[in-house]
Amino acid sequence: MKKRIMVVDDSRIMELQIRKLLEGTDYEVAAYCENGEDAIARYDEVQPDVVTMDIIMPGIDGLETAQVLMYEHDEARIIMISSLGDDEMLQEVYGIGAQGVLFKPLTREALLGALKKALG
Repeated sequence: MKKRIMVVDDSRIMELQIRKLLEGTDYEVAAYCENGEDAIARYDEVQPDVVTMDIIMPGIDGLETAQVLMYEHDEARIIMISSLGDDEMLQEVYGIGAQGVLFKPLTREALLGALKKALG
């Protein structure tokens, strides 16, 4: 049975890219949410194995959304995705308990490695 991924990103292009990178793997995109509010509302319904979370989004940003999901769901596994990589942001990502961080543009190897680590 494939592992279920919830993609949270305000860019539909990123969701399509992740779907393409996961083709032929043991992972599938089970849901796409374009903002943090949607991700929080749909988490119980989707029950993803891993969430990929954009950091910069309108409304509730990815860091706050991740904090809410991990507070409400002990089992939540979250990989943050960003185009920015400064030290302060990295400290915040790991400080909230995210399982990893990936930088755009994504590669198949990096994505699969992060998913494996998050589930390990």
